Amino acid sequence: MQASSITMSKRRRIFWLVPLAALAVPLFTNPYTQFIANGMLVYTLVTLGFSVVIGNLGQLAFANTAFFGIGAYVSAIAGSALGFPWLVTVPLAGLAGAAGGFLASAAALRGIRLYYLAIVTMAFGELMRWFYTHASAVTGGTDGLPVSRQHDFGIALTSDTVQFYIFLAITCLLVAGTVNLLRSRIGRAIIAVRENEIATASLGIPTSKIIVTAFMWSGFVVGVAGSMFALHTGRVFPESFGLTQLIINFAMVLVGGLGSVAGAVLGAVALTALPEYVRAFPGMEEIFFGVIVMAVLLVMPKGLASLLARFSPLFQQRYHRD
Repeated sequence: MQASSITMSKRRRIFWLVPLAALAVPLFTNPYTQFIANGMLVYTLVTLGFSVVIGNLGQLAFANTAFFGIGAYVSAIAGSALGFPWLVTVPLAGLAGAAGGFLASAAALRGIRLYYLAIVTMAFGELMRWFYTHASAVTGGTDGLPVSRQHDFGIALTSDTVQFYIFLAITCLLVAGTVNLLRSRIGRAIIAVRENEIATASLGIPTSKIIVTAFMWSGFVVGVAGSMFALHTGRVFPESFGLTQLIINFAMVLVGGLGSVAGAVLGAVALTALPEYVRAFPGMEEIFFGVIVMAVLLVMPKGLASLLARFSPLFQQRYHRD
């Protein structure tokens, strides 16, 4: 018990050392690299939320782009049309994403699994994209919807450096929240459902509530990421939440490591930053992206998180799905 407490204490110190070190990032970046760093934080939450359902709950559900788009559009509409400060729209986007997670969980509750669940949830994402395109009176249609970047409570949101610090704080809170959720009784029940849903139900655990909870938390996290994405890009378009986005998100989860919190961070950082090195060569970005994904999955099937575990037992991931 004492050894376990010491290990937990070390993990907590490492967890907070990373964001503390990240506070210095703006001191060493130019405007372009600062923009990329902000994108890493956005996609860290996208990957983390996706991993909760795919890796921890073990459901092949692809509604991630739906949650992402819902959060982005709710934030943009609340800010531009209703005049809400962006910081106020962040929890609204998260709650809207959680509502989307509740809707997406309905298919799983009906007993739909595996590829059928993947198709149904993917269709949900495409249905939302159709709505963004055709509900032009609300969403701006194909022209997109501008995002208000006014001064919120005296904070200049037009600055990429200011955005970075806000995004870093939000990301740390939601990563910590996800870790605590997975360590709780609910989190252990989520893992149990992944391993054997029937056996879990036989123990008196309400598996339906657990599934809904996992989907809603995933939707909340990704919805908040959508709000951050809207501020980050300054304008939201329906094309940003299509199948290409889904493939990128899924690749980040796989490259980082299924069901791994640390892997979600690593996958998001790697697949956001590395393709930028070949952006100057037209057509090479997609090839380079594909090569990275194939190389990691062939050499490290458990993702980049397994690489950390080789160096220190502190990074052994209890939530990873073998």
